[in-house]
Amino acid sequence: MNKIRLFVDHTLGEAQSVPLNKDQAHYIFSVMRKGIGEKILIFDGNNGEWEASIEEISKKSGLLFCIKQTKPQIMPPDLWLLFSPLKKVRTDFIVEKATELGVAKIIPVQTKHTNADRIKLNRLIAHAREAAEQCGGTYIPKIEELQKLDEVLENFPPNRRILICDEKLEESEVNLENLKKGKWAILVGPEGGFSEIERNYLKGLKFTFSISLGPRILRADTAAVTAISLWQNYLGDW
Repeated sequence: MNKIRLFVDHTLGEAQSVPLNKDQAHYIFSVMRKGIGEKILIFDGNNGEWEASIEEISKKSGLLFCIKQTKPQIMPPDLWLLFSPLKKVRTDFIVEKATELGVAKIIPVQTKHTNADRIKLNRLIAHAREAAEQCGGTYIPKIEELQKLDEVLENFPPNRRILICDEKLEESEVNLENLKKGKWAILVGPEGGFSEIERNYLKGLKFTFSISLGPRILRADTAAVTAISLWQNYLGDW
């Protein structure tokens, strides 16, 4: 099996030449010690996975050649994840696991109790790409800049429902088995929970459904992974 699996920002197809940037060339040629004629796996997030041969090598670049498709494009369900950013490492964890579990879009949202007022978007995109590389995925979820929760909800598409993870609920208001499949979003609040104003506002929306994640209080990153797993089991493609 090929040990190297790489995301490339270039459209892939049969007999397509694929240039490598400096970082990719360093990793393949200097770190992994690959040479002319050897093969690796590559994907672009839209056209599946391809086996490619190394055609050119230099210190700052390189060239690959697509030989054959080894895996079709596998799209995730139409699920968005809205979450309140945490400290750097735990935010990275949420993005990585959301990519592995299968979401289409990730939207960091700022609430009253959010303890991070900024994110590094390029860093999160890089973590999503690395997660897809390592887990065999062919899709990279779209990640948006940090936005205020109320602004996101004001412009939220009315045909997409939101599953709210509410740590104050003793039991879920709805049974996931009884909900319809389709366009969904999961909303996970900050470590301090939603404010009463936010909770009341969310409950007043016609497209929201509140659930409990059990009798134990979960850390926000654990809650995100748990909620996606539950949704995938009942409403996703598992």
